Amino acid sequence: MSTTANEHIVRKLLRKPPVFVAVGIIVLTCIVAIFAYLLAPDNTPYANRMIVELGARKPGFTKQLLMVPKQIKQARGSFMSEAISGTPSDYQALPINSYSFSGDRIVVRHYIDEGLDDTIGYQLSQLLPADVLKRSLPDQQEYLRKEQIKTRRFYLGTDRYGRDILSRLLVGSRVSISVGLVAVALSLSIGIILGSLAGYYGGMVDDAVMWVINVLWAIPTLLLVFAITLTIGKGFWEIFVAIGLTMWVSAARLIRGQVLVIREMEYVTAAKALGLDNTRIVFRHILPNIVGPLMVIAAGNFATAILLEAGLSFLGIGVQPPQPSWGLMIKEHYNFLLTNRPLLAIIPGVAIMLLVYAFNVLGNALRDVLDVRQ
Repeated sequence: MSTTANEHIVRKLLRKPPVFVAVGIIVLTCIVAIFAYLLAPDNTPYANRMIVELGARKPGFTKQLLMVPKQIKQARGSFMSEAISGTPSDYQALPINSYSFSGDRIVVRHYIDEGLDDTIGYQLSQLLPADVLKRSLPDQQEYLRKEQIKTRRFYLGTDRYGRDILSRLLVGSRVSISVGLVAVALSLSIGIILGSLAGYYGGMVDDAVMWVINVLWAIPTLLLVFAITLTIGKGFWEIFVAIGLTMWVSAARLIRGQVLVIREMEYVTAAKALGLDNTRIVFRHILPNIVGPLMVIAAGNFATAILLEAGLSFLGIGVQPPQPSWGLMIKEHYNFLLTNRPLLAIIPGVAIMLLVYAFNVLGNALRDVLDVRQ
């Protein structure tokens, strides 16, 4: 397809307001997924910094935190590894209501709950790095005030364990985008190969492929994913493969039907008469003419994979804690729907809905634009 044709397709797509919005949602989600740890307020691995005293707080909740050094420090990686996997924290966050200095001590009011706190005192030597302890006492106090007492705003609130919902939502977008990419790649690869073989050659090849398709078609998708997951195990990559191996059936069925129609057309007959190789006929002359349906299947499979992953994580056999997943976030907080904290489950649900909507709208638009009959 020429550059001019590609530009024409892009212009036709973006001329439709719903498609423009859908593309914006998809692009924004992909950017967030790539730079999640650089954008997240909590950039620890899996955005898993727990502050149990701040569990289930409303959006916009603000609290001062005293960063208390941990006894055991974790090894730090390169900038690239931290951008991919997060930055281990050497500090424990202690929520406080107020603090005051008394010589070489700091006395804080440890926040426990609304209207409830207690007093804790620390020696500055317990909190400050060794090089800072060599400075004068006023400098030590100023360093502690600036570097280890933070005012933190939780823009979307906190979950039941006191983790930042915004951070986990951003990091969890990686799971949804990744499962869609892997599932679409697997399902289309298998679907194109088997569907093309069945549609082009027919006969016993078609009968064998259709028998496999009909058997798998009779099994509910969720049950089939269960079976594959229990076979290969639960985990990040295992769930992606399990979902991809269950969605090739619809792709193969559609591709077979399209190939059955196109193989009877005159230009395919002419290609056969010229002695062209069957592989070249399929990949150079048949498949390019079913790009529209393939795009629709890809977008539909992407949306379906996101929903399946969310459902599996909700049932506890998908992505495992503490790794964030939008479905897992709903599972952990769905019982809050009946309390005064429904946003804990609604926020990830809205994120899933918007992303699935965007892929469905984009798939339908691509079908219209790439339809060679129009």
